Amino acid sequence: MSSEPAPGADSTAISDTFDRIEQLLAFPADFPLKVMGARVDGFAQSIAELACHHVPGFDPATIELRTSSKGTYLSLTLPLRVSSRAQLEALYRAVAGHPGVKVVL
Repeated sequence: MSSEPAPGADSTAISDTFDRIEQLLAFPADFPLKVMGARVDGFAQSIAELACHHVPGFDPATIELRTSSKGTYLSLTLPLRVSSRAQLEALYRAVAGHPGVKVVL
């Protein structure tokens, strides 16, 4: 499990983004993490495992799944309860570093 940003992602830009998020959120906070990737076997399961590792008590059954119109991509919405910026940032970096992930919002 990697805590590095996705290839090509600027670590300073990610930190700046989380600085802004921290100003907007009062922790603990509900945060819907959106993840998009190729629709392949095991993708949703691996993202759920990352979420469970970083957010104790996360229930994978709450993940909303949507398939793209052509069936090529899978979109996941993870309704999270995060306790700190550090927790959210660590999860974001782990998910963004997953080889099957195309976009994390």
